[in-house]
Amino acid sequence: MGNGGDEALLATLLQMLPAQITPIVLSGNPAETAKRYGVHAVPRKRLGPVLAALRQADLLILGGGSLIQDATSWQNPIYYSGLLILAQGLGLKTLAWAQGIGPLHHRLSRALGRYALGHCSGVSVRDSGSTTWLARWQVPGMQAPDPVWALQSTPVEGLWDLPAPRVAVALRPHPWLTESRLDQLTQALAGFQKATQTCLLLVPFQPSKDLPIAQYIQPRLPGPSRIYTLDDPRQLKGLFRGVEMTIAMRFHALIMAAAEGGRGFALSYDPKVAHLMADLHWPGFDLNVATPPSDPAQRWPESVEEMTQRWLDIYANGAPLTPDQIQFRVDPALRHQDMLHDGLGLACSLSSRHQGSADQPGI
Repeated sequence: MGNGGDEALLATLLQMLPAQITPIVLSGNPAETAKRYGVHAVPRKRLGPVLAALRQADLLILGGGSLIQDATSWQNPIYYSGLLILAQGLGLKTLAWAQGIGPLHHRLSRALGRYALGHCSGVSVRDSGSTTWLARWQVPGMQAPDPVWALQSTPVEGLWDLPAPRVAVALRPHPWLTESRLDQLTQALAGFQKATQTCLLLVPFQPSKDLPIAQYIQPRLPGPSRIYTLDDPRQLKGLFRGVEMTIAMRFHALIMAAAEGGRGFALSYDPKVAHLMADLHWPGFDLNVATPPSDPAQRWPESVEEMTQRWLDIYANGAPLTPDQIQFRVDPALRHQDMLHDGLGLACSLSSRHQGSADQPGI
């Protein structure tokens, strides 16, 4: 669907798959996915092609991300849990890979998630909140950092020609990011840029949704800036290698910034961002208007000046993760790969037994 975080998860998954595996990707834009990654892709919402793909396969991997949750839409757990249940009914082995589970407000969402994940051959999750759901459902699983920590990054041509120092900003639309708050953020960014003489890089992770925000902010900045819309998630991660600090709502923007050795400031709109802030010990503001944060330092500031000053403090005194701290997350993130290979070994064994051959499975 053109979301940089989802694309990064797919790129990481393909990076982790053994070379002899033939992947079939369910995509919101099959032609673009096939071109970008050199894989076969089918439209994810067309039942006929999805069924045909499943019937060719031996294993379904439910790719990473916050899929089993109904905060964004009640349709999410129905579609993704339903996909697992359909594959299981067709006799495929199923793996839930690098999942973020919850929030789950509705009884049907919880029932579907529990049943679908409970019948998987393997489950890995990326945060403690998801582990709590598995424990509540008595579903065995493994927790490790988000796989994008281990994604290989590539340089962005021309980035180093832009004025330094550089700061990245990755915002997304959300009901809590109201027009007045966006205006406050824009004024605070302008004040921050005047004080630091930085070049601001506006990074729409999902251009169809995020680009209008970047286009609103850019003409209101007093100094140099550039909007970066990068299709290749490896380049997207590489972009953060060239910035000093990142201010972001986007979950994977914060992970990429941390993994590439930058400082970060989070704008939290979702439990996954709050979990990441706690793990990294990074500061941030909470956008939640219904439930104020327990930590006063995370409350949304009342003034532009207060917001600017918090960013200036982090820019001047904040510390990025050390190489050892980064590796401490990259190494366990590779446990998602171990879970994949265990599941693939089981699928290969069953496929060979049923077919009387050593053919590798389609996924």
